[in-house]
Amino acid sequence: RNMSSAGPEGRKKMRECDGLIDSLVYYIQGAIADHEPNDKATENCVCILHNLSYQLEMELPESYAQSIYMQRRNISSNDKTPGCFGTRSRKVKEKQQDTPLPEEKSNPRGVESLWHSTLIRIYLSLIAKSTRNYTQEASLGALQNLTAGSGPMPFAVARTVVQKANGLPSIRAMLHVSHPTVKKTAVSLLRNLSRNTSLQSDIAREVLPDLVSVLPESAQGSDIVCETTASICYTLYNLTQSSSHNARLLLSAGGLPKIIAISMNDSNMFSKASRAASVLLYSLWSHSDLHSAYKK
Repeated sequence: RNMSSAGPEGRKKMRECDGLIDSLVYYIQGAIADHEPNDKATENCVCILHNLSYQLEMELPESYAQSIYMQRRNISSNDKTPGCFGTRSRKVKEKQQDTPLPEEKSNPRGVESLWHSTLIRIYLSLIAKSTRNYTQEASLGALQNLTAGSGPMPFAVARTVVQKANGLPSIRAMLHVSHPTVKKTAVSLLRNLSRNTSLQSDIAREVLPDLVSVLPESAQGSDIVCETTASICYTLYNLTQSSSHNARLLLSAGGLPKIIAISMNDSNMFSKASRAASVLLYSLWSHSDLHSAYKK
């Protein structure tokens, strides 16, 4: 577990170690099957996998990078970008959400397991069944890592979490736990998921009222509360930016007074949250059909 957080070289060596990832996944599967999701060894295994999934898209071995990103080689030469992963042009970004991963292998080995739907379902199962905060946080964090990039892999993982594995109820429950870093990681994962436009209506329906309910009444608290609040505001921004329906949902959930209060706090500690709330307010005002409702 300590070695897996030793930086890019350490992650690379461990991903390449024959049988290591497979063994970790095998152990966790056994713990879940035996109804023992709270043992210390399971926590250690999940924390290692969490660390090995960090910056995975950027650090993929060349063979996987080529197979996963091959479709993007066909994009016109006007949109050339540095390397496989430095995609920044709008055309490329529009294509990303439609670029599927190659067909999943039924028996993934090694590094392939890290983004496979089997492991995604294991993380969701641990989030739902474990009461150990570090195990919950590491499972959420691994999914956060896997959905953090802008290529086909993060979007495919996001689709698996939301649509194929029905993971939103388990993630939503983590918004209401008392442990601050578990809550913060759950919100960060939802922020990543909410960037995928094809999933926004599902996410809004399932978790938007919960996101509003956990917003603080005013901008006060620790650094971690500030970061969580900012992340919630940016998630709500993603969900409401192009959807008047979702903006109305935010309004009916009582979100507007909270967001206004947070935006008006100019203390240094809460400036990040205040700025995020202001960005969200500006976006909400762009739905002109809701102006009279806002004024009321």
